[in-house]
Amino acid sequence: MKGLNKQNGFTLVEIAIVLVIIGLLLGGVLKGQEMIKNAEIRNVITDVRGLSAAMYAYRDRYNAIPGDDSNARVHLSDTSLTNGDNDGIIDTAEQPDFFEHLRVAKLIKGTGNATPNHSLGGALIAQNAVYGLVGTVFCAQTILGEDALLIDLKEDDGVPNTGSIRGHNSQTAYGPSTSYTVCFEA
Repeated sequence: MKGLNKQNGFTLVEIAIVLVIIGLLLGGVLKGQEMIKNAEIRNVITDVRGLSAAMYAYRDRYNAIPGDDSNARVHLSDTSLTNGDNDGIIDTAEQPDFFEHLRVAKLIKGTGNATPNHSLGGALIAQNAVYGLVGTVFCAQTILGEDALLIDLKEDDGVPNTGSIRGHNSQTAYGPSTSYTVCFEA
């Protein structure tokens, strides 16, 4: 009769231990994902800051903005380059030349005038006065709203239409699943 009353199963202590282990594993995975996302966000900011530093190095060296440099062929000893109009503005036609001038000057990596990509996969572009920002502006294209908010919070005020980092002219909050072009003052 004693054998009939014996039940097989897990004790409450065993179940509690399993639940604690599962909780620790889930916590570790979620924290790891957060760390990866933060690293990607930091890399986008670093990519943009690197372009800004390269532009200022070019300007210090040649007294001109890359892409807009009217003497780029002479400055860089390369007759295949396109000279800019030296008006202090990177217009649409000068945007590809901006990157080529920096590459020929060995201030950024790569070859030719291809637009570089940032660490979240979108393109980095240089342009003039966008979203109410003044002067040369670096923009990271195709940034999801939640990532745009993190970038803006880390480096600015977290609002897309104010500060030195902007993702919109009039919008006061980033939409989580909306894609943005986030622009930084140089």
